[in-house]
Amino acid sequence: MKLDFYQLDIVDQRQLKFAVISAIYKGKWVYVRHKDRTTWEIAGGHREFGENMEGTAQRELCEETGCIDGELIPICDYSLGYTAVKKYGRLYLGVIRELGQLPASEIDEIKLFEDLPVNLTYPEIQPKLFEKTLAFIKRYEQ
Repeated sequence: MKLDFYQLDIVDQRQLKFAVISAIYKGKWVYVRHKDRTTWEIAGGHREFGENMEGTAQRELCEETGCIDGELIPICDYSLGYTAVKKYGRLYLGVIRELGQLPASEIDEIKLFEDLPVNLTYPEIQPKLFEKTLAFIKRYEQ
């Protein structure tokens, strides 16, 4: 699986099909566990008909973490796949100020981590998204 990163708004908005959110709450990374898996992943999901990417990211963050109050900051767009067939998404930084009850959904549990978890659902992708998020935070704080 090939992963490529793009500056925001280089990719045609109509091609963006999913949003993923590297979320932080009280200085720790928020990861979720799908009810059918034993591995950890960042919150995210597919864009629904009529949604813009910000709406997708906001909905997914709330549905998968129970976020009641937070801020979303777009980091970059990216693609997964090989030359002929690519899927495009947008990576966000989510700064969660308040968590509520986890809604009934496919997510069974959320957990806070000091660093990237070892047991990842997508181990060839998530570390690269994590590195991209860390680099963004470093630039953002300057």
